[in-house]
Amino acid sequence: MASGKNKPAKDLLETARRVLGLEIEGLRALEKGLDGRFIDTLDLLSAMQGRAVITGMGKSGHVANKIAATFASTGTPAMFVHPAEASHGDLGMITEEDVIIALSNSGETSELADLVAYAKRFKIPLVGITGRGDSTLAKAATVALVLPENTEACPMGLAPTTSTTVMLALGDALAVAMLERKGFSPDDFHVLHPGGKLGQKLLKVTDIMHSGAELPLVAANMKMSEALVEMTTKSFGCLGVIDDDGALLGIITDGDLRRNMSPDLIQRTTADVMTAGVRTIGVEALATEALGQMNASAITTLFVAEDGRPVGIVHIHDCLRAGVA
Repeated sequence: MASGKNKPAKDLLETARRVLGLEIEGLRALEKGLDGRFIDTLDLLSAMQGRAVITGMGKSGHVANKIAATFASTGTPAMFVHPAEASHGDLGMITEEDVIIALSNSGETSELADLVAYAKRFKIPLVGITGRGDSTLAKAATVALVLPENTEACPMGLAPTTSTTVMLALGDALAVAMLERKGFSPDDFHVLHPGGKLGQKLLKVTDIMHSGAELPLVAANMKMSEALVEMTTKSFGCLGVIDDDGALLGIITDGDLRRNMSPDLIQRTTADVMTAGVRTIGVEALATEALGQMNASAITTLFVAEDGRPVGIVHIHDCLRAGVA
């Protein structure tokens, strides 16, 4: 086997640029070639009562596996089925309520034959993603998504490179288009991604706030002697002052106590000491928004309010403990 160890670095950079250039050209051709068949595919996926079954052999199979994962994480139930395993019992995973999406650049992958025949027998919608419109897969498919002609980046034109990049991008386009058609929201995304950085970024203030008996709330006519006990007990370093209807009128912080320090402080009412115009955040807000607001205002706590009434309180430490940063 010939060695390329001594090939100049500049030549290798040119190779990399050539590969990327060919794949970019393939993606641009795919973009220009999208037509009504893409919408037909979305219609099939929208109407299905089961799952999108994504399949493919070899490199197409690796791409199919990733497409299935992207569909599932964006609100379209999906799974990968290996075509060779399908012929040995895994066809039983596929129901008449599903839609099969089969990937094959040549459209003649022999391992797909049993799966295609199964789709025909039970009238399961079949979407073929292939590079040849006259292939067996394209002819058998309910909808054929034919990839544009492209040049593989491999200098021998053998290793799937541009073709698999284009397949992957088409799968992403289908998944995102389905996401938008369904109105998939950040809340839905968080349900499917509770762990890791995505889950942390999508946490709502209601997921980490303190509520109920933990809320440091006092009436506007309460004596400061009683209010100080409440402030110490709740340990937030602040008190929310509310009116008879539960609306938030103001806040008392350590700074307010220092500014009002005098011999008669404990005889005064909370309304006398509080600062009006409390910063609050809505119940639908993300925890990252709460953290940003606290950082911007140089404060450590923030009341969560609904219709002007406090329903929770978030401390900056709550955000940090939840990994929101």
